[in-house]
Amino acid sequence: MPKIQASTVAEHRAAQRAALLDAARALLSEHPEQIPSLADVARHAGLARSSAYSYFKSRTDMFDVLVADTFPRWSAFVEKQMAEARTPGARILAYVEANLQLVARGDHALARALASAGNSEVLATSSRLLHDSLEAPLRVALTEHGASDPDRMAELVQSVVYALSRMIENGLDLPAARGLARELLTPYLRPDAG
Repeated sequence: MPKIQASTVAEHRAAQRAALLDAARALLSEHPEQIPSLADVARHAGLARSSAYSYFKSRTDMFDVLVADTFPRWSAFVEKQMAEARTPGARILAYVEANLQLVARGDHALARALASAGNSEVLATSSRLLHDSLEAPLRVALTEHGASDPDRMAELVQSVVYALSRMIENGLDLPAARGLARELLTPYLRPDAG
């Protein structure tokens, strides 16, 4: 019987499960085009193959859990960056830049890899929740900035994020992407422009 590395069995199980999810995330981030097996994930986590099956019924089950774990992290990161900005215009720019930073560090590639590995219903639900949770503070910042139609303006801002995300994935570096975002959005985001 393996030695428990925590003060309780529940804590040990939680730590093992987290290690498996971290290993899956790492493997997908390194090689998003290769969907790892449960055995690959267990090996990367330093656990026995059978351990993975103690926590997940299948590879798809594990990726569904990873989707449900990854998207809230994305949202929390963006919200934290926005909360640190002082003005509504700065919060809008922080929204764009935080999303671009996540794309540049590989989180978007991870999300795409998860989309091909997981359950489409879980992914669709998680994607919708992520989209809604991300756009809510953006719409608030746009409203505070004076946007006449915050919902449609949020769609426009999001289209900038999508376009620059594609550019980053095609080789544009993050500073250049940020520069383009600032060049495009700064005239609108000036305090007197709303």
